[in-house]
Amino acid sequence: MTLKVGIIGGSGLYDLPGIENKDEVTMDTPFGAPTDSLHTGTLKGVDMVFLPRHGRGHRIMPTAVPYRANIWAMKKLGVTHIISVSAVGSLAEDYKPGDIAIVDQMIDRTRHRKDTFFEGGIVAHASLADPICLPLAKLLYEAGVKLGLSMINGGIYVNMEGPQFSTRAESNLYRSWGAHVIGMTNYTEARLAREAEICYATAALVTDYDCWHETEEAVDATAVLKVMAQNIENAKKIIVEVINKIPDEPVPGYSDAMAVAIVTQPDVIPDKIKKDLEPIIGKYIK
Repeated sequence: MTLKVGIIGGSGLYDLPGIENKDEVTMDTPFGAPTDSLHTGTLKGVDMVFLPRHGRGHRIMPTAVPYRANIWAMKKLGVTHIISVSAVGSLAEDYKPGDIAIVDQMIDRTRHRKDTFFEGGIVAHASLADPICLPLAKLLYEAGVKLGLSMINGGIYVNMEGPQFSTRAESNLYRSWGAHVIGMTNYTEARLAREAEICYATAALVTDYDCWHETEEAVDATAVLKVMAQNIENAKKIIVEVINKIPDEPVPGYSDAMAVAIVTQPDVIPDKIKKDLEPIIGKYIK
């Protein structure tokens, strides 16, 4: 395995200090075009690929993000690990605006998305007991602590559909489930990254208290973007700090996640599916 780290986040994350050999790659995929060009480069000798999740200028809403195209493109470029950076609302008093939570569990509340590569003649059942790549999550947390940032180790991420924010009833429902933060993107990415056998972890930047908090203003986009801008610089520091700590070796349970997950007999899988999914299933099915 050759280590290559993908970064998915807001515009600007590809402008990390120390990036060398910058280039821009455009591609089409069997699932359409990614949200934007993919920015490649090296940081401290490690190959990296950057993709603004919502496109430059933040022009694509959460449901419309071409998640399959994004993850397929990352896989095609040889990405082995993905660090996601995104804004989240807090569902718990001790997850404060300005904190960075390295979540380790997720709940899916989306309903309008394509969130699997396996359809149209091929079926696979990937394990998602631990949707986050725990070894990578541990490294992110330790990097933030070393930098003296306000870090939280663990937490449950609720992936709502969006683009609207929660009702108060929904916010309190998720709190009753024991969830800690809420966002609109990360679980869809995590599901597809697992199918692509890419180690995926997220730095959840807490921007607000959603709308459940009795003494705080209900969340609005202006408040989110203000705190996000402050936290994005800390996220960049974490990426720079962690990049040389990621082992250049397969991660058991993540980099081989599909080894026993594909249930369709190879001889009945359509040739087009085999071709389209070659970056993902090629080592198992020819």
